[in-house]
Amino acid sequence: GPRAAAGPAMPAPRFSASLSTLKDPQAALSAALEQLLSNLQGRRPDLALAFVTHHHGAAIEGLGPELARATGAPLVLGCTTEAAIGPGREAEGETGLALFAGSLPGTELRPFRLDVDQDDEGEWLLSGEPVVLDPRRAGVLMLGDPHAFPAEAALKRLNQDFPGTPVAGGMASGGRGPGQDHLFDQRGLADHAALGVVIEGDVALRTRVSQGCRPIGRPFVVTKVEENFILELGGKPAMEALLAMLQELDVAERNLFGNAPFIGLAVDVTKSRFGRGDLLARPLLGVDPKRGAIAVGDAPRRGMTIQFQARDADSASEDLEALLGGLASPSAPAERGALLFTCNGRGLRLFGRRNHDIGALERALGPGVAAAGFFANGEFGPVGPTNCMHGYTASVALLEARQEP
Repeated sequence: GPRAAAGPAMPAPRFSASLSTLKDPQAALSAALEQLLSNLQGRRPDLALAFVTHHHGAAIEGLGPELARATGAPLVLGCTTEAAIGPGREAEGETGLALFAGSLPGTELRPFRLDVDQDDEGEWLLSGEPVVLDPRRAGVLMLGDPHAFPAEAALKRLNQDFPGTPVAGGMASGGRGPGQDHLFDQRGLADHAALGVVIEGDVALRTRVSQGCRPIGRPFVVTKVEENFILELGGKPAMEALLAMLQELDVAERNLFGNAPFIGLAVDVTKSRFGRGDLLARPLLGVDPKRGAIAVGDAPRRGMTIQFQARDADSASEDLEALLGGLASPSAPAERGALLFTCNGRGLRLFGRRNHDIGALERALGPGVAAAGFFANGEFGPVGPTNCMHGYTASVALLEARQEP
């Protein structure tokens, strides 16, 4: 029989990013907008993001509405940061304004504003949560206030409500105390604990989280815990197991672990062998010699597999390169956009040189892909199937047309 004519093809997504380090707020916004709009080639973006350093002062208040007006984007999200990231550059120690915009055809964007309260038992109550209709076709971008947002509790709730939906983003940074870090949207400064947007439809949000650690020694099974203390590993006092493991290491590895000791917790209970990205790195906070226990910056569970980890610049470089491998694509560069949320403890502090993370990301994506982001005071991103709050990580969100299986 006759076949129905195919409908018009859906236009491809289009992304653009820019960065200005000019000191005058109006000049910086004009320069960043000029670059941003020229790459959009007349397309009106559905979403615009801005990351701005505190140098811009009072001008930050009007940034969201001005960006919405200039681009026509109905939805703007942004925050203050210690350092803005734009194409080719992490502007550490400089005045910075980074912009990112995307036109996302066939995709619904649902903004949300999270507020928090505590009940009499000290449990966090969240209001204004996101709406996700199909968790497999959705991703979430979220920005939080480091002094007001209980990210661990919020992510736990999102993991329960929308299993399999990745959450990427981070905490605003650069402020010196409560009330100093700002979130904003198209209306202006937003007095909420977190702002975000659900991206659901034909444009997919893919994530990569580089925790910058490498495993040390062999894995252990946790056999006894109490709150955040591991009491026993493989039936032995935890401290005894740790000391025995350290004896098996060479001097270099032992020193590396001594300088930056971490524990990798297996987040996916179905796995017994662990590769890169399967273990959630948490700091080893100390030991209790009386009980032979190890304190961890998380709540380990009995039966969970752990492996000790160490972090240094080389491990962090290697981990990032490995995790970003395979991100190249035949799509046109302008049809993909990347957001980089990197810890303010990375950059010059960790690597001793500038532009480490944005350089690795741009090499992996190939020339011309729009990339922007900011130095965060804590990053969001999934490890295995679970969205977590991190420190010292580089969390990447890649936006591109969904490849239907």
